[in-house]
Amino acid sequence: MRVTVLGAGVVGVTSAWYLAAEGHEVTVIDRQPLPAQETSFANGGQISVSHAEPWANPRAPLKALQWLGREDAPLLWRLRADPAQWAWGLRFLRECTAARARANLGAIVRLGLASRAALQALRRELALEYDHLERGILHFYTDPGEFEHALPQAALMREFGCERVPQTAAQCLAIEPALAGSRVPVVGGTYTASDESGDARRFTEALARHAAARGVRFRQGETVQALLREGGRLSGVRLVSGETLAADLTVLALGSYSPLLLRPLGLHLPVYPAKGYSATLSLPDGAIAPTVSLTDDGHKIVISRLGRSLRVAGTAEFNGYDTSLNAPRCAALLLRTRQIFPALATVSEVSYWAGLRPATPGNVPLIGDMAGAGLAGLWLNTGHGTLGWTLACGSARLLADLVAGRDPGLDATPYRF
Repeated sequence: MRVTVLGAGVVGVTSAWYLAAEGHEVTVIDRQPLPAQETSFANGGQISVSHAEPWANPRAPLKALQWLGREDAPLLWRLRADPAQWAWGLRFLRECTAARARANLGAIVRLGLASRAALQALRRELALEYDHLERGILHFYTDPGEFEHALPQAALMREFGCERVPQTAAQCLAIEPALAGSRVPVVGGTYTASDESGDARRFTEALARHAAARGVRFRQGETVQALLREGGRLSGVRLVSGETLAADLTVLALGSYSPLLLRPLGLHLPVYPAKGYSATLSLPDGAIAPTVSLTDDGHKIVISRLGRSLRVAGTAEFNGYDTSLNAPRCAALLLRTRQIFPALATVSEVSYWAGLRPATPGNVPLIGDMAGAGLAGLWLNTGHGTLGWTLACGSARLLADLVAGRDPGLDATPYRF
């Protein structure tokens, strides 16, 4: 089939790779001049099945109220005259029950485990290099209450197959000795030895090169203006240039921008942008910095070693499609980093970035066809939130299996629109 993939981030490029492997004629369209220039550009760097706890959980509404008005809050909701934001917020509240949170966590963990295995197989097959480390992910806590909350969540993840194992404070320091210098004592943690870290941008760029060698056509610097509908089927897309591209199958992998193309057709995806920030520190020789990827749950940030750099990323700001940098939120990332790793206080070469993560209310991505919504020929692979890098390979494999009519070995029901 002729397949058009909209989006050249990590989700779009992995989709193109697995669909091309099925023998389809694949074209990728993206408005940026190169792959992975937006949400995949400078994320937290984690392949973190252990980070599967949905934002929507019974504790979330109270937490959000406590953080209202704080510019440096881990989750910042900026109220806007935006019906999509309000509709998303109401659906988010409905996902905050214990039963929904458990179901969503299970769906994320199952897809995450499949995705991590697919990534590892792809890395071996293509000898991909992207500053990856296979040293696990340590969730550490400096607040006893946060640590106590984490223990039943870790137990639930183990029920679903993610080995997130509790650790004492001493065990945390043994796993990552750089934490010994923290100005706030670590009180405990959980460790998932099978999780990984790596540079999503480098991975995407490398896989795009392999995909191009396999015959995938990349049309970078091209903007899609509209989806073209003929009756109950999507026939192709129209570019801003006026050119139309016909396709037998179109994959919508534009992250937070996916809903904007569907609204003119009367379809409303429950995906809203959650702006995340990152700071990348250039490490001098001999710097006392972590090599195990870390998650600071209390402050909602992750820390990953990427070669000679340290990536610190996190927080969520619901402010529409604004991608500007907010100085207090950038400063909060650096302040916390220097609090945990005082030896990095003298590092002055720091670059900041913000990207829009496509969040669904329950954090479960949308993967599958839109025939039931009256748009045969259109397939979704979007809404991965903070876990696009973690779930990319598994989502793309699932998509390719569903297109081929194969049993993916994974119940696809939770990911349907």
